[in-house]
Amino acid sequence: MVSSPSAVVSRRPLTITPASVIVVCVVALISIGLVVLFSASSPIKGGPYYAYLYKQFIFLALALGAGWCMAVADLEQLRKFAWVAAGVVLVALVFVLIPGIGIKVNGGRRWLGLGGVRLQISEFAKLALVFSLAHYLALNQSRLHDLWRGFVIPAAGIGFFVLIVLVEPDFGAAFLLGTIGVILLFLSGARLKFLLPSIGLAVFGFVVLVMNNPVRMARVLSFLDPEANRQGTGYQPWQALLAFAAGGVGGVGLGNGRQQNAFLPEAHTDYIFAILGEEMGLIFTLLVVALFVTIFVAGLMHVRRAPNLFQFLLVTGCVLLISFQAIINLGVVTSLLPSKGMSLPFISAGGSNLLLMGLLVGIIINSQRAWERPKPLVRKRALTEVVA
Repeated sequence: MVSSPSAVVSRRPLTITPASVIVVCVVALISIGLVVLFSASSPIKGGPYYAYLYKQFIFLALALGAGWCMAVADLEQLRKFAWVAAGVVLVALVFVLIPGIGIKVNGGRRWLGLGGVRLQISEFAKLALVFSLAHYLALNQSRLHDLWRGFVIPAAGIGFFVLIVLVEPDFGAAFLLGTIGVILLFLSGARLKFLLPSIGLAVFGFVVLVMNNPVRMARVLSFLDPEANRQGTGYQPWQALLAFAAGGVGGVGLGNGRQQNAFLPEAHTDYIFAILGEEMGLIFTLLVVALFVTIFVAGLMHVRRAPNLFQFLLVTGCVLLISFQAIINLGVVTSLLPSKGMSLPFISAGGSNLLLMGLLVGIIINSQRAWERPKPLVRKRALTEVVA
């Protein structure tokens, strides 16, 4: 029996794009984070037993809402508010430094209180810098080889963000801001003869600041010999290493770890990766690393489809913020880098960072929707049904 042309029904081919791969990885990381946080949410700091987990669910809902708003917005229309966003964040960073307004915790004045919620403004400064810098560099695309417009002005903007965050002090966030800013300058076409001497000067200045800060210098020295400092400044890194050693390949089992029971401070935030290593073992720690590597690689493939310099720099900045923050956290917890408080994206408890990550992923989803015909990673053949 021969079928008529009208009997042929074509289905839309299933396309897997780099942006969709990033979303899948993010969902996997959030799921792993909630499971580990379920175990790390102990009552040793007071409050309900699963207080951190409950709070994480609340901020996860807010992050999803913020990400959805960013995903459906028009990125080109949002450019009109780039300077406004940067200005609001800079004003908030100044308010953070004012006693009585900014909230001081563990020697750092980094938070603003809104009702019963604390927001770490330096988290949002990361996106504000990327957004405003991408906007400026795109506006001055034809002048990026000039000393003044192509280097001095954007470098001064980066430096202002970095310096005001250093005053809090938050050396890790300042380092991340400076690194991302310099990379975006390089990718936009800034001349290396201007860029390289400035990088050297900035690194020298950063080293001098660390050497003259007793707390940061103690962390560097404990990093060089964590065992000798395991009862002092190297206590957290040493306990993290013990957690990985106890976990081995398969882990001790969810809820059976010892480190979250007051042995490892900040077990639910900066050092949650050590809890994951102890309870779920090497297999899951490598899975987390693989997911972040996949996000980075897929992000690099995705930005190649950018229609203009602004969106290229904006989405690249989003991918780098996620990837570099993960690298710093993983490096600190595994004692490959000096101790520095920085959340592990999508996994650590923390409302401000989770909101930031929601905004970043929303921008990536937005770019997937806006960019025409992105090149797929995998394309299945269209399925055809023939009805007799």
